[in-house]
Amino acid sequence: MSTETLVVREGSQPRTVITSDGRTLAVPAGWALLPPGDAGLTRRVKAAGPTWTVQEKVGRKLFSRGVWAPAEHVAAARAALETERAAPAYTKKLEAGRARREKKQVEYVGDFRAAVLAYLDFDPRHADLAARLADAVTAHATPVGSGTVARTERIPIEERAESAVIAWMRHQTTAYDDMQIARIKGERRRVRRMLAERSKRLLESYRRGAGLDAAACPLQRALRPR
Repeated sequence: MSTETLVVREGSQPRTVITSDGRTLAVPAGWALLPPGDAGLTRRVKAAGPTWTVQEKVGRKLFSRGVWAPAEHVAAARAALETERAAPAYTKKLEAGRARREKKQVEYVGDFRAAVLAYLDFDPRHADLAARLADAVTAHATPVGSGTVARTERIPIEERAESAVIAWMRHQTTAYDDMQIARIKGERRRVRRMLAERSKRLLESYRRGAGLDAAACPLQRALRPR
């Protein structure tokens, strides 16, 4: 059994795991648990094989709880990686990678803001409001690791921009965060759709160039300097 590579969850007793088909296995003698957090080290340990990857599902998210592997594999991978990371070339490689990511992020922020402005398409008389809304949505949605729809690549940037605007407006211009929504299947989705339609109607008013009362408009109130 110790030669198999498995994905498991934690068992009820120390050094036990439960397989996907419900079997309880004892961790082999001589194995150690590599905690999560160092992707490079984890990759090397898994490549050396065999390993038991421990995962836990919380809601819809899957979390790593570490990897069981022969202790000598973990020690060897850690020593090799520490030697590699101590070399000047590794530091230079890290800095180059960081610079590339920062450049890519700056470019994406600019592209995303442009996509938000294109989606808003406000009448020129409301250009300042559109710019302030685009800035607010972009600042909220684009940070790396934010987990917002703007960070997904599964849908076009135009759809990401629209979804991000509607999500921002749901939290900033409606009472959504304070609503007591019944725990009925589909109810939260229904409420979100209703609020989205309300937000879209408000945006359409600005596209038409309508003159809205600043004091009464929830969007203008949300964008006031604080």
